[in-house]
Amino acid sequence: MPGREVQNLKGSTVAEDAIEEFASSLRGALLRPDDDGYEATRIVWNGMIDRSPGLIARCSGVADVISAVNFARVNDLLVAIRGGGHSIPGHSACDGGLMIDLSLMKGVWVDEKARTARAQGGVTWGELDRETQVFGLATPGGVISTTGIAGLTLGGGVGWLVRKHGLSCDNLISVDIVTADGQLLRASADENPDLFWALRGGGGNFGVATSFEFRLHSQGTVMGGLVLHPRAKAKEVLSFFRDFMATAPDELTAYCGLLTAPDGVPVVGIIGCYSGPLEAGEAAMRPLREFGLPVADLIGPIPHTQMQSLLDAGFPYGNQNYWRSTFLNGLSDELFDVLIEHAGRMASPLSALVIEHYGGAESRVGESETAFPHRGLQYDLNIIASWTDPAENEQHIQWARDLSQAAQPFAADGVYVNFLGDEGEDRVRTSFGKNYDRLVEIKKKYDPTNLFRLNQNIKPA
Repeated sequence: MPGREVQNLKGSTVAEDAIEEFASSLRGALLRPDDDGYEATRIVWNGMIDRSPGLIARCSGVADVISAVNFARVNDLLVAIRGGGHSIPGHSACDGGLMIDLSLMKGVWVDEKARTARAQGGVTWGELDRETQVFGLATPGGVISTTGIAGLTLGGGVGWLVRKHGLSCDNLISVDIVTADGQLLRASADENPDLFWALRGGGGNFGVATSFEFRLHSQGTVMGGLVLHPRAKAKEVLSFFRDFMATAPDELTAYCGLLTAPDGVPVVGIIGCYSGPLEAGEAAMRPLREFGLPVADLIGPIPHTQMQSLLDAGFPYGNQNYWRSTFLNGLSDELFDVLIEHAGRMASPLSALVIEHYGGAESRVGESETAFPHRGLQYDLNIIASWTDPAENEQHIQWARDLSQAAQPFAADGVYVNFLGDEGEDRVRTSFGKNYDRLVEIKKKYDPTNLFRLNQNIKPA
């Protein structure tokens, strides 16, 4: 097979005959840097990430995943696992090692009577919603339809149904996973329950998840959309959002953000989704729509799938992205002053500050019932620096870091692992909270050599 040398973690070259044997074991393609399709496959969502795997295994099914894991382990290769490819720090790609690419594994099976769905590891939320909505069913997913179900669910999974039905991982019934020894296991409440616990919030530390079985809920048309106000009204809108969500029913999830409208005008907006009866949704949304003098009111009855993709245009593939995030102890006027000041320094119209509100069903799960620990923290500050010109990287990254630092006096001791960048081991520990030590023991059991290390890593030692 033509291409450059493939080196392992010790700097030794992997023998060509071993690579040829690996390629012949796959039903899917094994790509090298000189092969057609390699460039398109190695590219991930975040344009800041420019990594070149030595090999890309385009897995067609579980057997290919097992072959890839065994090859990586035997040859001591750095492993990246790509599902949807949305990882903000780019953990779905690597330099010089093996990318195990699940993006061709798109199977979805819906059992209408049992209200369950099983989906393979390369499925995105938009693709899963498309299949479940045929039956008027859904499971809690993200807010960007191109996000992969795998990465989002393994880290917890926050979306528009979080207050009504909990996190994505709270709705897991089972996971099929290939562990570091090349074994296919099923993790559920009855089979390998320790692993099942860890997969619900512990990230990609424990293997390659090849399929997920979800519990489904009745869900069709929602009352959703956003209202926009002039940026000059930011403090009033933020204060309203705080009071509005303090008494919100579980059916209502809403975020508040300081951003730039498509016409280039700075605004403050609230986006919400009411996932219950439309008449009740109209009543619940009425205070939001009647507050102040909005420059745009785009709230109305829309299909669940449209709500799920409402923000897609703001998060396209290829932009430069640098995010910082922290849970908040609450929403104070002093915090609002800090956010408004730093929003005024925002140099890219693609950047934003977003306060996400959780709670509801998600907060009624115990801290140690799943690996996701942050059940009592209801507000998350997401600092999104996004731009198109790599020459501007330093400027926009510094803006996000400065705001993150300024927000620290208001921060809780916690960070959502799916929003965490490459910020060091202490922040990884913070993301797993009191569950970290238990996760270490499970990591030792299922991945003692840390084969799966390109993630928010839980070291087994």
